Amino acid sequence: MSTCNTGPDFSSGFPAFISAGDILTDLVRVAAPDGTPLQADSQWRAHPGGAGWNVARAVARLGLPTACAGALGTDNFSDELWNASVAAGLDMRFMQRVERPPLLAIVHQTHPPAYYFIGEQSADLAFDPAKLPAGWRAQAKWAHFGCISLVRQPLGETLATLAAELRDAGVKISFDPNYRNLMAHGYEPILRRMAALADLIKVSDEDLHMLFPGHSEAEAIDAMRALNPAATLLVTRGAHPATLYAAGEVIEAAPPRVEVADTVGAGDASIGGLLFSLMSAPRRTWRQHLDFALAAGAAACRRPGAHSPTLDEVVALLAD
Repeated sequence: MSTCNTGPDFSSGFPAFISAGDILTDLVRVAAPDGTPLQADSQWRAHPGGAGWNVARAVARLGLPTACAGALGTDNFSDELWNASVAAGLDMRFMQRVERPPLLAIVHQTHPPAYYFIGEQSADLAFDPAKLPAGWRAQAKWAHFGCISLVRQPLGETLATLAAELRDAGVKISFDPNYRNLMAHGYEPILRRMAALADLIKVSDEDLHMLFPGHSEAEAIDAMRALNPAATLLVTRGAHPATLYAAGEVIEAAPPRVEVADTVGAGDASIGGLLFSLMSAPRRTWRQHLDFALAAGAAACRRPGAHSPTLDEVVALLAD
């Protein structure tokens, strides 16, 4: 393993927010200006990513002490993820290293997205909550789960069990299904299990279409809410108005208009923004929380890649 940075000093305590989910490398085929892949002499670019990691980085970038709990290998891709995590200011005591290959998402087409995963017996599956530092659970306030980590065994069972234990200990649970093609078969049991644990659920209109095929959006929302009527539900629709179902209210708001570089990671930035707002300014109204979340998602779209906006970027959009 090559030498890696050690990161910021968290010796004063543990972070209040932990994201426990997929940490991977996106290996993206370089595309032509029209978005189609270059077929001859294809070039590929590696980007640290994964929905769980993106959410952790989003919250940390906004200014709250944060950890991404998971396992990495000892290869070059894992070194890059480690160093990017350090650069994001994440608490590295929650990141484990094991002698296994990395998890890769091979994105061979971007418009529309087409991808597959390489990761049989990969490092992410070896994550062990028992090896996390003693005492961290007592300081945790929110924990986030979602995406393909929940359907990759034995990791999925590990994370679902951890979520239940944290919920029993009074930690609030955030859940974003973040639908991917690995969830096409057998996902309903874990969807029901995680939704029942969640205090906050975030889905996109695309997620709803894939999770509840053959149903209208309104029917899919009703089905999702029925899984846990007490949970707050955020439904995002890209550039179109989002809806927040919270404490008996139904609040709709449009995201700020921005010049879009791309939409990669916008959903992760929006849920990260909502979590940051809930943790840092609990006295805000639900409408204010929603506005902040949508501004964070919009700010992420202004730069290429899975950009995590700063607090200044989000506040500037809110001011506009």
